[in-house]
Amino acid sequence: MLHVVLIEPEIPQNTGNIARLCVAAGARLHLVGPLGFSLDEKHVRRSGMDYWERLDLMTWKSFPEVQEAHPEGRFWFLSSKVEKSYWDASFRDGDFLVFGRESKGLPASLLAANPDRSLTIPMSEGTRSLNLATSAGIVLYEALRQLNLAAKPNH
Repeated sequence: MLHVVLIEPEIPQNTGNIARLCVAAGARLHLVGPLGFSLDEKHVRRSGMDYWERLDLMTWKSFPEVQEAHPEGRFWFLSSKVEKSYWDASFRDGDFLVFGRESKGLPASLLAANPDRSLTIPMSEGTRSLNLATSAGIVLYEALRQLNLAAKPNH
C-alpha cells in the first residue's frame, strides 16, 4: 500500500478529490493538521463523492507524529522548489508521498533536511505550480506503475 500525506491542506475540494484518488488507487490518505476546513464540510464530501466511506483515512496533529508512527517508512517530499524529478525516484510498496499546503507548499526546512527524498514534477518555464490534486495523482500513479499495483480496469 502507498500513502499520500497532506500537510495542512487548505482547500476542501482538493482534499475531497485526493480522497477519491486514494480510494481508486488503494492508497491510505494521511491528513496532518491543522486543516483549513472541517472534514464534515460539504465541499470535501461532494468532491469525494460516495467514495468517502471507503477511504482509508488517518488524521494527525503534526507531521512528526506520522514519522514516529512509521519509523521504517520512506517519505518522499514533493515540491516545485526542488530540482530532482519524480521520474528519477524508485518507489517501493509502503512509501509515503508528502505534499504541502496549497498556498505555501512544504516548509523549506523539511526540504533542506531531506534533499535526497525531495522531488518535483517537471513543468515548462514560467509555470509556478500544479493543482494539489493533480500533483498527487501524477506521482501516486507513477508509483503504482512502477510497483505494478494499479487496479484492474472496470469494464
